[in-house]
Amino acid sequence: MDFEHVLVVGAGQMGGGIAQVVAASGRRVSLYDSYPGATDRGLATMRKSLEKLAEKGGADPGEVLSRVTAVDEIGPADLMVEAVIEDFEIKQDVFRRADDVLPHDAILASNTSSIPITSLAAATQRPDRVIGMHFFNPVPVLKLVEVVRGRETSDDTATKIVALAEGLGKTPAVANDFPGFVSNRILMPYINEAVWALHDGVAEPHAIDTIAKLGFAHPMGPLALADLIGLDTCVAIMEVLHEGLGDDKYAPCPLLREHVAAGRLGRKSGVGFYSYE
Repeated sequence: MDFEHVLVVGAGQMGGGIAQVVAASGRRVSLYDSYPGATDRGLATMRKSLEKLAEKGGADPGEVLSRVTAVDEIGPADLMVEAVIEDFEIKQDVFRRADDVLPHDAILASNTSSIPITSLAAATQRPDRVIGMHFFNPVPVLKLVEVVRGRETSDDTATKIVALAEGLGKTPAVANDFPGFVSNRILMPYINEAVWALHDGVAEPHAIDTIAKLGFAHPMGPLALADLIGLDTCVAIMEVLHEGLGDDKYAPCPLLREHVAAGRLGRKSGVGFYSYE
């Protein structure tokens, strides 16, 4: 089996989900997070998710979790999947450290939503083995993995990661290294325009989301989706798009920035465009 041992860096919503699907595929996972207690919280969330899936015929939670080990540092593995916060300097530091300790032929992947893969690869001595592996939330449920090739990503690296995504039960789609890639270059302006509609008083959040769901046949409205993603993450992605593409249509709506400044980040803080308390 390729990538028998996977290091996941970041035990939050995305990292925990990635660790879960990798372990469910029969692979061994090392889960690392620098924040105290983060791996314990990640493992607890994984257990809850696996128990729900088990009720629908999924794998035994204990068996899956037996393949996940919380570790205290970044260490050797066949593959690293980085899933820390959407901050270039923090991600770059992870890649620099991983490059020092992972075997020379290991692949370094990032779950980044928008940060250029080529810039992360520049922090390593193996740019041909650096790639984007962008999962979607919730990871155990959604099938898409956006595979993003950096400027120097080799064909062999891309082929292996596409095969891995398929082996995890996902559907890979390959994109090139442009700000926001494909998914967020399309999604973020859609979310941002919904926030502008709210800002301008066109309609209330529930009405905006209802129109999107029933009118566009979307399973979730844009404001509820922004709350699920995290409003701070949305702002971070839009700033990368705005700077990278130089077009003001990607600039975050002031109302979105106000919510973030007030700590109204969406589901993870208990309140965003909606209340989850």
